[in-house]
This record gives sequence, C-alpha cells and structure tokens, in this order.
Amino acid sequence: MKQQNNLDLRTGRRDFTVGALLAMLGGVSITISACGGKAGSFPSSPSAPSTPEPVVDKAGVISNNHGHVAVITGAQLTAASTLALSIQGTASHNHMVELSSDEIGQIRAGQTIARQSSGTSHTHMVTFN
Repeated sequence: MKQQNNLDLRTGRRDFTVGALLAMLGGVSITISACGGKAGSFPSSPSAPSTPEPVVDKAGVISNNHGHVAVITGAQLTAASTLALSIQGTASHNHMVELSSDEIGQIRAGQTIARQSSGTSHTHMVTFN
C-alpha cells in the first residue's frame, strides 16, 4: 500500500510538472520566416555595439613651474564647455587658465593648445598636448 502511495505521489508530481510547463508555454509562439537573398544563405550576425573609449584626464605642461598643476579631467573634456582651470597645485598662490569650448574639444582630440595663465606678479604658459 505504501509503495502504491509513493507511485501515485510521483505520478502526480510528474503530471503537475508537465501541466505547469505546458501552461507556461501555451502563450509562446515561434515564427519562422524566410528572407530574400540566395537560397541557403544566412544573414550575418549583428555586430556588437562599439563601446566608446573612455576619455582620460589631460595634464598640461607649465612653464617656469614652481608647484602648479594643470589637469583637465575626462569629465571636463567630455562636457566640452568653457573652463576656468585653477592650477594652484602645491604653490602658495593660484593662477587660472581660461579655455573655450573649442579649445577643450581640440585638447580632447589630441591637438596642442597653449594658453597664458592669469597672474599679477607673473604668469605661466600652460601647454596641453
């Protein structure tokens, strides 16, 4: 009797599983359609979307430097808007370098741009390659 109950239980589980799978697949339809072209030819696989190269920070070279640092971040290069860049670094005073949106785009593209910093007692030439 116990063996019969186990058999009924397994059969019931199998029937339930089959019924559940059929219910889930009931709304699924598969459509196969032909496409134009030579017989036996297959369409090419779609290419994976290209991932743009990350934009990296660009450091400038500062003439007559005494602790200044000029770095345009990747985010600033991507934004490509006008920029007032502080170049104080470890110096005891600050200078600013003004860059237009066109100049930011040129620096991002790898072109060389040189700009004079602000300053009252002295200035620095800052060059981005």
